[in-house]
Amino acid sequence: MGFPSNFLWGGATAANQCEGGMFEGQRGLANVDVCPAGADRSAVISGRLPMLAMDGNHTYPAATGVDMYHHYKEDIRLFAEMGFGVYRLSIAWTRIFPKGDEEEPNEEGLRFYEQLFQECKKYGIEPLVTICHFDCPVG
Repeated sequence: MGFPSNFLWGGATAANQCEGGMFEGQRGLANVDVCPAGADRSAVISGRLPMLAMDGNHTYPAATGVDMYHHYKEDIRLFAEMGFGVYRLSIAWTRIFPKGDEEEPNEEGLRFYEQLFQECKKYGIEPLVTICHFDCPVG
């Protein structure tokens, strides 16, 4: 028994876990960006410890992620080498609407995703976008 011919073989990422480049391209701060690593993480995520900005006392993994923002071409090439036909990703909306209330989108953010999608197309990988992966602008 094998996979059906229309099986979507690929992988998935979440923008807040992989992109990095948090302070580049006019990107805004999202709620998941201020979730620190370590002992306070659970308290911040559950709302018991309000945190709406980064401080010098914590490490914030989303700030750098795996730095896909700077390495997406290499990453997508590796996806192709692994035989991906589809790549499920989420959009960091703070890259497109940094504060969440803009009337016009951030062109640098749109350009990033356009280039990422073009790189997928170059390798025959279909992007499958998760519209919201629980990240919202902080302010």
